[in-house]
Amino acid sequence: MKYDVYGVGNALVDIQAQVSDELLAASGFDKGIMTLADDAQQQKVLAQLQGLPLNRCAGGSAANTIVGIADFGGKAAYVGKVAADEVGDFFLCDMRKMGVAIEVTPAAEGQSGTCAVLISEDAQRTMITNLGVSATLTEADIDEEEIKQSKYVYVEGYLLTGESTKAAAYKAIELAKKHNVKVAFTASDPFLVNMLRDEIWSLVEGPVDLFFCNEEEAMSLTGKDDPIACAAEIHKHCETVAMTLGANGSILMHGGEAIAIEGVDVKAIDTTGAGDMYAGGLLYGITNGMTWKQAGHLASHAAARVVSQLGARLANKFTAEDVQKLIG
Repeated sequence: MKYDVYGVGNALVDIQAQVSDELLAASGFDKGIMTLADDAQQQKVLAQLQGLPLNRCAGGSAANTIVGIADFGGKAAYVGKVAADEVGDFFLCDMRKMGVAIEVTPAAEGQSGTCAVLISEDAQRTMITNLGVSATLTEADIDEEEIKQSKYVYVEGYLLTGESTKAAAYKAIELAKKHNVKVAFTASDPFLVNMLRDEIWSLVEGPVDLFFCNEEEAMSLTGKDDPIACAAEIHKHCETVAMTLGANGSILMHGGEAIAIEGVDVKAIDTTGAGDMYAGGLLYGITNGMTWKQAGHLASHAAARVVSQLGARLANKFTAEDVQKLIG
């Protein structure tokens, strides 16, 4: 196979900054969640960050996961939409530098998407997202030949919020099924599950082979309040469930079996990209010969390493020896 995973997502450049609670309050956005902003709101937020040390990287949920796979040495491709501007050029260069195959037809008009990630002193991240032209991704951008040569297609839930991006997500899933390629889908955010519960359920019951969620998303989806019961309920309809439990690790459900994955004790500095990196570790593992338990173990350590630093990119990458030691 040419690729382990082909990712589909909103192409955004993450702009991360550590901020005081005062600055966060002044931004007017709710703490700890993702909020969509229009062009003017985003410019105002970015202006408030002037003078602060900023970290910039190609981002968006699925892009973070795809880069994680490439970081481990996996073969990954990505499709998203950027404009012909400096931010868009940065996105493409950053992804290619990480070893990700990406071909993008630049959108003629508008600006590339950005996500201001405001990290408060308690390690919470408040994300203010301006989708820009990433919201113009369409089914015409999905490459059947590339999907055909992949082991998994990975789709982020955020795509379901726009008509053309939703069409692109469904096209990727349809082509994956046509070519017997596995489909992985991430719930992305509790607010999304609350908003699109029925649609996400129909995906879980239908084409999705591997469903990623955290316990809050799983509870919202199933209406149950016990994490194990949530995972078991989802697993009735889906081949594999990967549910993260924050510091308590994660649960994998596969083949009717619950596989408990321990958490890794670290001091959290920034939770940006923890779930994305977990998905990257798990997808890399299962497309490169690991058992589900081994892949879960790797994913848990990858997520722990990313929360113990600033930003969604691993500053201290796993070597082949690190991986071997972890999976024993």
